[in-house]
Amino acid sequence: MTLKKYILSLSSLVLITWAIFIFLATMINPETSNWLGFTFFYFSLFLALSGTINILSFLVRRNIFKKNLDFHLAKSSFRQSFLFSFLIIAVMFMLAENLFSWLNIIILIIILSIIEYILISDS
Repeated sequence: MTLKKYILSLSSLVLITWAIFIFLATMINPETSNWLGFTFFYFSLFLALSGTINILSFLVRRNIFKKNLDFHLAKSSFRQSFLFSFLIIAVMFMLAENLFSWLNIIILIIILSIIEYILISDS
């Protein structure tokens, strides 16, 4: 797959996931929704955020690191966009469930940093 096809296909998928998220955000009533509605809400937001962050971080990395191969830039952007999106969704979930505290955030960041370190050392 060429780089142009990668960016175009990822951009179209991101637009679709944002459309799904907006649809779910307008249709789901948080006061009457069950766990399935919240799962769809958080999952669609996770996919939309990770795709958007992936595209933006890849384009920034491509402009900064011009000598690196595009495959390696896309790989690291993809991995880090999933971890950062998970962090955002986890913080939103903790805020919704009144579990937000600085200790929980620090623990979550440490766990995600360890996961990132393990994934970097395997490549």
